[in-house]
Amino acid sequence: MTKVFINGEFVDHEEAKVSYEDRGYVFGDGIYEYIRAYDGKLFTVDEHFERFIRSAGEIQLDLGYSAEELIDIVRDLLQVNDIKNGGIYIQATRGVAPRNHSFPTPEVKPVLMAFAKSYDRPYEDLENGINAATVEDIRWLRCDIKSLNLLGNVLAKEYAVKYNASEAIQHRGDTVTEGASSNVYAIKDGAIYTHPVNNYILNGITRRVIKWIAEDYDIPFKEETFTVDFLKNADEVIVSSTSAEVMPVIKIDGESVGNGNVGPITRKLKEGFNKYIETKSK
Repeated sequence: MTKVFINGEFVDHEEAKVSYEDRGYVFGDGIYEYIRAYDGKLFTVDEHFERFIRSAGEIQLDLGYSAEELIDIVRDLLQVNDIKNGGIYIQATRGVAPRNHSFPTPEVKPVLMAFAKSYDRPYEDLENGINAATVEDIRWLRCDIKSLNLLGNVLAKEYAVKYNASEAIQHRGDTVTEGASSNVYAIKDGAIYTHPVNNYILNGITRRVIKWIAEDYDIPFKEETFTVDFLKNADEVIVSSTSAEVMPVIKIDGESVGNGNVGPITRKLKEGFNKYIETKSK
């Protein structure tokens, strides 16, 4: 029986219930993280919970847990579900209170929930690449917070699916921001370009790993804005996320990227990523 962590204990998934007055349910008033497990170890877990705690601070949410306590929870969750390779979803909401837009007064206890699932790495897509579609970025102006408010991302992803694409690459006006569930990179003349870290994108953990790999291999990593046209004329394009890892994009809006094959810099980044799995998992 699958175990879920909720309100301080591990329960069978059929017993894991959410109140109709939970502010995460009625307002999307909460945050989340998603952590990858490889061979029973948590990958870049310190970085994930550093971001989780930052997101909590940005929405004025006192979690009541330290990073170390949160790491212990997700590690125990892996063990009770006997998961070696997969992912852990964890979220915190502001808690249960009568529906009112302002914060509850007095404060209520946050609701912390986490579950784990087993799955393998996306080997076929990593080897062959995926298709992407471009779409206007209609999300709010605090995309740096990993909040539960993902309707804009959901609509973008559904748009991509309708056009036989695995990811939606979003743009504000002509400026590429990020994917519906990933960061985006254009590789041109041997350099990697990606949107700078600000309120328009989430500072992805895999994005940080790619930056480390670029430094290891002396590949220029340019954190600056670029246009949709620049993206479509890049030599290589990748997207990255905790579940997608370093994912090649071989077509955008039905047109081939570069020569339509996974390129040499992408392959080097994937090689470096495999090395970091060994050194950043614990």
